[in-house]
Amino acid sequence: MTTAYDAVESSSGRTARLEARITEQQKAIFLRAAKLTGRSLTDFVVASAQENATRTLRDHDAMVLSDRDRKVFVAALLSSPEPTTRLRKAAQRYKERQQRGVNAR
Repeated sequence: MTTAYDAVESSSGRTARLEARITEQQKAIFLRAAKLTGRSLTDFVVASAQENATRTLRDHDAMVLSDRDRKVFVAALLSSPEPTTRLRKAAQRYKERQQRGVNAR
């Protein structure tokens, strides 16, 4: 399944520019790695940056729970209390507003 993080633009869709100052040693490492993978330096650097950015975003967006936290969370889902009168009235008001919004269009 492709996500927004995985999307890669074709070379014809590239319009933004990114510049970075690097050392000669970094450039040599990047060039060697690019040659080993059969890519241009630009393609290698862009793909590597995108892979790292994707991984960083996924790590940030993922919720990781300890075993104890997971058990507490699941227990709360499975044994949720009955809605109070106040909550039921709020839900009813919400439904009525949604209906008015749909009918007004």
